[in-house]
Amino acid sequence: MDEILKIISDIKAGNIKPIYFLMGEEPYYIDKLAEYIEKNILSEDEKGFNQTVLYSRDVTIEDVIGTAKRYPMMAERQVVIVKEAQDLIRTIDKLESYAENPMPSTVLVFCYKYKTLDKRKKITKLLNKNGVVFESKKLYENQVGQWISRVLQGKGYTIEPKANAMLVEFLGADLSKIANELDKLAIVLPKGSTISAKHIEENIGFSKDFNVFELQNALGSKNQLKAFQIAQYFADNPKDNPMVVTTSLVFSFFIKLLKYHGLKDRNPNNVAKVLGVSPFFLKEYDLALRNYPMKKVSQIVTTLRDIDVKSKGVGANALPQSDLLKEMLIKIFN
Repeated sequence: MDEILKIISDIKAGNIKPIYFLMGEEPYYIDKLAEYIEKNILSEDEKGFNQTVLYSRDVTIEDVIGTAKRYPMMAERQVVIVKEAQDLIRTIDKLESYAENPMPSTVLVFCYKYKTLDKRKKITKLLNKNGVVFESKKLYENQVGQWISRVLQGKGYTIEPKANAMLVEFLGADLSKIANELDKLAIVLPKGSTISAKHIEENIGFSKDFNVFELQNALGSKNQLKAFQIAQYFADNPKDNPMVVTTSLVFSFFIKLLKYHGLKDRNPNNVAKVLGVSPFFLKEYDLALRNYPMKKVSQIVTTLRDIDVKSKGVGANALPQSDLLKEMLIKIFN
């Protein structure tokens, strides 16, 4: 995050590099930086003749270099943005000669998603020397909640821990998808609002009472009535609650519980770090730890693997989701 802010700050100060090579597993920041450059380097009048967006599937590296070597028309600079640049992976080394002596009047941006350049290679060293190489790293799921809070703070909002956890639970670590949902909330809620689970349910579509997060809580506390109510809701709404996803998330919960049983250092901060959960939710894991001995958790993990296989249609004669959910809960509780 600090590196991104520095790049933007440098651009605002007029310290603009001739090459920006944006790479890495997390596409969100690559898109955001490219979007910032696209919107802010040139004035609207200059963009018509001096801003070019290329898609790597339609061009060769030679085409990119040729475009970058052009002079701007009635402007100080031209901007060339190469999207989906990872498709040029086989020929990217041909960029070496240009990277060694880039056009000072061109801002050449590569959006090289899901991959990274080898830092030991000559091309990477040249790009670092004469431009900016930015690696956008994927966040771990246990970091996403903090990211959501930071983004919302920047927009003038706060969020309740349960609402935050619901977003992470249902959207995972897909920052682009999460950002889109946060933008929706910012449209309908006044600045200064605290986003609640109810806001998530009403504006994003997740039920605050009938979701995998609440199923997990019901399982951990051995609240059989609540667990079966949620299972029935899932069975009645299979498109919104696919069995494969439900099994995967419940499996993840019990795997974390198994790790918890094996921990010697049960300091809350260490437990939260190892399990990859917010310390706010540790009390739910503490309760589940008391309710399920280690041997039982191991049995449940085996059961969930079997249910997962059946949910994919293997050896189950296409059992309906409702039957699989009931079987899962019966075996977990008994």
